[in-house]
Amino acid sequence: MPPSEFEKMLAGELYSAADPEIQACAAAAFAWMARYNASLGLSEAARGELLRQRLGKVGAGTVVRPPFHCDYGFNIRLGAGVFLNFNCVILDVVEVRIGDGSQIGPGVQILTADHPRDPDERRGGLEFGRKVTVGRNVWIGAGAIILPGVTIGDDALIGAGAVVTKDVPAGARAMGNPARVRQ
Repeated sequence: MPPSEFEKMLAGELYSAADPEIQACAAAAFAWMARYNASLGLSEAARGELLRQRLGKVGAGTVVRPPFHCDYGFNIRLGAGVFLNFNCVILDVVEVRIGDGSQIGPGVQILTADHPRDPDERRGGLEFGRKVTVGRNVWIGAGAIILPGVTIGDDALIGAGAVVTKDVPAGARAMGNPARVRQ
């Protein structure tokens, strides 16, 4: 039996986002986001419980300030002590891993969703994903954009407004558009 569109999505293969199973997952995520994004007045413990209801992993002491937006949630794995500031967007058609102690500034976008370069495939509504990995103790400044397939090494710093198109080594500082490693 050939893989379902959902299975293809999770494997990072071309898939149709119009598939009913995928649309049902997105609808469940939208309903969850409505609850989560209305939770700003709740305690961190109550918000943590809401996060654990939807995300793939939520480490101890992790804080995600609403509003927060994602495609599905179940592909997001947050280590212990992770902090995501207001208005973070994670498009998680495949796995997004954020290591222990990493801090994400407001308005950061982490994107795994990608689209074919061939115009006929795009017209056909096909897309695919490439996983994103953020190491331990990484700081990502406000408004940065992390593109599909990027890995950011432990202890790296990403400057505010940076557009990260390529991997960033451990301990490096990357800034600009496109982001470049600086000494």
